Amino acid sequence: MEIMKKKVEFFIEIRANKEKVWNTLWRDETFRQWSSIIDPGTYMVGDLKEDNEIQFISSENSYGITSIVEKVVPGEFLLLKHKSDTKESGKEKRDEQWTGSKESYTLTEKNGVTTLAVVFDVPLEFEEYFNENYPKALRKVKELSEDNI
Repeated sequence: MEIMKKKVEFFIEIRANKEKVWNTLWRDETFRQWSSIIDPGTYMVGDLKEDNEIQFISSENSYGITSIVEKVVPGEFLLLKHKSDTKESGKEKRDEQWTGSKESYTLTEKNGVTTLAVVFDVPLEFEEYFNENYPKALRKVKELSEDNI
């Protein structure tokens, strides 16, 4: 049975160049800080290179998502396709809430301000949760990116 999903979009303006924002998004130390607002203890396993498989895993409950990097333009764009929902730190499959969903990150810079746009498909049962918590996570990306400019 296919899970019903809805496309959600979030935007934030950050006073930093897009390379700094990109590094804040994907460098392990800062990734853990902002992504943990959405799912505590989340970390990423793998390299953001096209056609690579990467995993996003919560250290708190060992649940995660295995994704394929469909397209990456460092500093500008990332498109992920969620291949499978996992448990046991990515070793076993679980209910397919996110499987088949896509998630994109687009960074555009103008006059030293980067606009970060995040678009993804969310299972309907999580829509309210993400609408409440994703903006908080993006504010953390902003805070981390604007530090020490």
